[in-house]
Order: sequence, then structure tokens, then C-alpha cells
Amino acid sequence: MSSPNVTIFSHHVCELGEGPSYDPLRNRLFWFDIVGRKFLEKAWPDGETIVHDLPEMASAIAVIDPDRQLLFTETGLFIRHESDGRLEPHCAIEADDAATRSNDARVHPSGAFWLGTMGKRAEKAAGAIYWHRGGELRRLFAGITIPNSICFSPCGTIAYFADTDEGIIHAVDCDSETGLPRGAPRIFVDGRGGEGGIDGSIVDAEGRLWNARWGAGALDCYSPAGQHLRSIALPASQTSCPAFVGPDAIRIAVTSAWQDMGETARDADPEAGKTFLVDIAVPGRFEPLAVL
Repeated sequence: MSSPNVTIFSHHVCELGEGPSYDPLRNRLFWFDIVGRKFLEKAWPDGETIVHDLPEMASAIAVIDPDRQLLFTETGLFIRHESDGRLEPHCAIEADDAATRSNDARVHPSGAFWLGTMGKRAEKAAGAIYWHRGGELRRLFAGITIPNSICFSPCGTIAYFADTDEGIIHAVDCDSETGLPRGAPRIFVDGRGGEGGIDGSIVDAEGRLWNARWGAGALDCYSPAGQHLRSIALPASQTSCPAFVGPDAIRIAVTSAWQDMGETARDADPEAGKTFLVDIAVPGRFEPLAVL
């Protein structure tokens, strides 16, 4: 694995760090400690890490406008008002199922929010992937165990997603205007049999997919054709999700976790749960605004 300069972006330790997203309107990286029910933010490049308590587990964020954000929680979507942190219910998602929670999610270039749910104990096939846009919610794919790698090609014509339990990143043709899939998913990356598991992903402006590999302490890069291009070593084994950061979006932040580690494993993995900065110049992209 190659070794560009990797530093600690935030020393705050998350049990399950996830869902990083940089907001250029606020010049901040946002992310979550899912099981800790925390929402975190840090101004780029060297602001203080601010931690907000949440009433329930949450895992992903989308920007609506300069005053509002959309949070994906274990019961659905909430509008968060930046001025006071108030959460306003917007759209229930599996709110009547106490056994499931939110996981991976990302905004399509059309403003549609793709959202993945899963069992709180990663129960087999307990989750699904949904599409939300303009007040409408549709279930796209059922029987998902651990939804991850939701991301999109720059023009919005391809969507990617994975079930970490399966070990495959799928690609599916997508309507660039609506963010809805067209046709059946196909294999983009087959990670079965490799070290660790496929976790969160992003796609840069040239169509390359960057994936955090849980359990292997790695950030992998794939060409638009699915060819493995490089792997970057990271200082925690359970790396979970990347995000482009900074006003030019040319650096990558990566969250991590210590979830399910015993005392011996945590001693051997002292940076677990921290958020890292990979100092590698890439043509990144800002996340689109969500369309309510």
C-alpha cells in the first residue's frame, strides 16, 4: 500500500465514526458517532471539534441551504435548523421498526437522497436502500444487511452501492434528472475473499471511486471501470467512510471506529475511532444540495 502523508484531523474518539460530509457553505466537516448518538463538526482546517448530543442514532447529513440540514436517523429524516440545532421531523423511515437504524447515505447530483437502513445488530437482510426527493420516498432495494458505498458518478448516470455482508460494490444505471435507478445492478468491484470489508465510498470528479476498507485500515481507489488503482494505509483498522474536504475539495477525510473491539484489540489499535486526513491531491467534488 502507498503511503502519502496521513494525519489526525480530529482526536475525538468515536465508537462508530461514520457519515463524514464537508459543507462548503459553512467550511466545516460534519460526521457522526452512530452508537454514541453524537453529531460532530469541525471548521476546516484546524477548528475545534464540536460535539452535539442527539436524541437517537443518526448516521448521515445533507445540506438543504445555508440555514438548514437534513439528518438521517434511526427513525427517518429530520430537518436540522443551524441557528439552534432544533430537529424538525420531515419523513419517517422504518420508524415503526425499533430493530433497524440508519447507516450509509449520500445525495445524488439531482438532489435525491439515497438512504440505507440496517438491523441494529446487523441482522441478515434486515435493511433496505431508499430514494427520497421532493417529499417522495421510494424503496429501491430490499434485503440489505449492511448498506454502504452509496455514491454517484459525476454526471449522475451511475449509482454505486454495496452490502458489506456480501462484499460486492454494485453499479446501476441511473436517471441523471431524478436519481432513480434504471435496470438491474451489476458487479463493479468484487471484494469477496479479500482482507476486511467494503465500507463507505466517494467518487471524484474524474469518476474514480474511493472506498474505506473496514478491518483492513485502508483507503482503496478504483477506476471508472472498476480496476484497482491504489491502496493507502491508514492508522486505524476499522476505517469506515471518506469525504472530500476543504474549499477546493482536494483532500480526503476518513472516519474510523473501535466498535466491537476488546481491550487488547484497542490497545493494539490506539488511533481507532479518530478521524484522519489523507494529504493527497485529488480532483474531489462537493456534495449536492438535497431537494426537499
